[in-house]
Amino acid sequence: MELIHKGKVKSVFDNQDGTVTIEFRDDITAGDGAKHDLLPGKGALSNAINHVFFRRLKEEGVPSHYLGKVSEKSFRALKLQIFPLEVVVRNFTAGSFCKRYGLEKGKKLEPPLVEFFLKNDQLHDPLICPKAILALKIATLEELEGMEKLALSVNQALFTFLRERKLILADFKIEVGKGREGLMVADEITPDSCRFWDLETGDSLDKDIYRQSAGDPLVAYREVLRRISA
Repeated sequence: MELIHKGKVKSVFDNQDGTVTIEFRDDITAGDGAKHDLLPGKGALSNAINHVFFRRLKEEGVPSHYLGKVSEKSFRALKLQIFPLEVVVRNFTAGSFCKRYGLEKGKKLEPPLVEFFLKNDQLHDPLICPKAILALKIATLEELEGMEKLALSVNQALFTFLRERKLILADFKIEVGKGREGLMVADEITPDSCRFWDLETGDSLDKDIYRQSAGDPLVAYREVLRRISA
């Protein structure tokens, strides 16, 4: 396998057969990498959580790159042409959305809001409007509409699933890639890329614990895995 990309918390290897192997490392970061630690066991936890969520998408007929786990920390996926965008779905106000608009955390957004961010660490992944995406030829109108539809289908597949397990899916981000069969969900679905709140207490069970130095994030990750595996 050839290492083709090393991100903040994952490494991507080309299998030379139209697939890639993606390995979760034990890294955890915040603030575009300004805060960084190694948490032994995090890679395996992320991989296990990711497996459950992508299996759920498959059950709901949502197309994705996911092919299955290959080791404790890694999974195999289709090699796609990834759009340089983060697609964010918000069910509740939180994080940067609250800072941007001066809102309190926890306000329900109806219908769910889809936002796009340009994947560029040097620019700190800025919010980008659909017309700018079209003007910069990052995606076509058809692709842009497809990405929004795909993101909302992920939301529909996971929101009730999580609520039944006493978790609120406050927001999440995905990446989208294009393959021979069209647009597919790519990257990961873990507490690194989602906000999960306990339904009864409202407590965070995701990377916000690390961002805010509010405890051991692995305790939360284990709890998420316990609930979604039940």
